[in-house]
Amino acid sequence: MNARRMTRLVLLVQALAALAIGLASWRWGGAAPWQAAALGLGSVVLARLLINMNNFLLSAIFASPTPAEYRVKPGAFLRMLGAEFRASMLATSWFMPRATSCLRVYPDARAVPVLLVHGYGCNGGYWALFGRRLERERISHATVDLVPLAGDIDGYVPLVERAVEELRAATGAGRVAIVAHSMGGLVARAWMRRHGTARLARLLTLGTPHFGTGLARFGLGVNARQMGRRGEAASAWLRALADSEGPERRALVTSIFSHHDNIVSPQTSSHLPGARNIAFGGVGHVALGLDARVLDAVVAELAGLSAGDPQRA
Repeated sequence: MNARRMTRLVLLVQALAALAIGLASWRWGGAAPWQAAALGLGSVVLARLLINMNNFLLSAIFASPTPAEYRVKPGAFLRMLGAEFRASMLATSWFMPRATSCLRVYPDARAVPVLLVHGYGCNGGYWALFGRRLERERISHATVDLVPLAGDIDGYVPLVERAVEELRAATGAGRVAIVAHSMGGLVARAWMRRHGTARLARLLTLGTPHFGTGLARFGLGVNARQMGRRGEAASAWLRALADSEGPERRALVTSIFSHHDNIVSPQTSSHLPGARNIAFGGVGHVALGLDARVLDAVVAELAGLSAGDPQRA
């Protein structure tokens, strides 16, 4: 099952649950029709909110200390919770169920073309808002869908390779940049391990668990186990990936992350030695791909990259 079908199925189940709650409160609870409708819809939204907030509670179990300069006051923390809930609702209830493959080419573009790689349990719809930003900047870009949802991370590498070549062929560029969210950053690093860096101008990862996350134990699939972490020890797969990388490859990576990530925990797992690391505070995991400050940082990193001929790997 792909993410588009999965999110549509989840939405159907939620709609049926809302309908059942509404009908029950109207028929047996004496609620007015508008009250019944509000109760049904509100119950589903509340359930989604509780699931979202539970991630923050779980992440606190494994959390790394928040540096003083990134700590937020209670009001800002509540705004962060709201922004993360909004981002999660938009991604799973609107963008992902409607997602289709994306390839936007601007023949006169000077910027390096960008391949967008989503994270665990998502599809290219995750990048809907950032895609609009790239369109305004007239930056050629494409998305790739990683299937199957619970597959081996190395198994996604051929999909990325094909997408890179299709984007290069469509734009005539020698090199592309990759912007990847969460697990997508690990997929991109696995692609670099297998295919080298000759065609890569830059890899930007957003909230990628480079050294694993304690919350992976609650996930399903081979990829969740590969992103796992027990105490201070990352999974064997992550250790092998790190051991395969030299300074030259790490220098091509920019890791952007939040000290308040509610999925990657400890949050410092996203800090990748040898890479350019950019930290934020007050941003949740899903919101990283929608937050204006983060997207400004991504666009700034893309500026000035060369899309010229491939370099030696």
